Amino acid sequence: MRQNIIPAIRLTLVSILFFMGIYSLIILTGAQLAPGHGKGETVTLDSKVVGWKLVGQKFTDDKYFWGRPSAVDYNAASSGASNKGPTNPDYVKQVKDRIDTFLVHNPGVDKSEIPSDLVTASGSGLDPNISVPGAYVQIDRVAKTRSMNVQQVKGLVDKRVEEPLLGLFGTRKVNVLALNIALDKLK
Repeated sequence: MRQNIIPAIRLTLVSILFFMGIYSLIILTGAQLAPGHGKGETVTLDSKVVGWKLVGQKFTDDKYFWGRPSAVDYNAASSGASNKGPTNPDYVKQVKDRIDTFLVHNPGVDKSEIPSDLVTASGSGLDPNISVPGAYVQIDRVAKTRSMNVQQVKGLVDKRVEEPLLGLFGTRKVNVLALNIALDKLK
């Protein structure tokens, strides 16, 4: 029995040393090399931090593009989804309410034109991006509210489209915070 316990204790001690010490140092070093030095990439406007590049924010004013809904109200400390399935009556009602709210603020848009990312929350509840169709469907509202030319706003959206990684991984998307900051800088 002693011949089994001593190697098990040694393996446990080596694992603790590796995973609590060496592995943690490797991850910390990697984080220091990343943008933001492991603290996240902040977005600044007029030398003031206004948000984080990879964390969504709540925009409800008609002069701004709206991001994805959040099941956690954009609280990065408790990211997560609602865990309600597509047949859950509460979830279905919540999506219908979001569609109705969107239609009230975007007259002239047909229900079938609303991309799903504008009425369904992401898995983390913190998605900072919307789809390109999600941005396009909001252009008329933003342009009208800001008394801007629709083509000017569309051009601003087009400049903020992020392509998939290596042209293969992911989808085309627009960072909502970056787009709204660009809008504010125009005025």
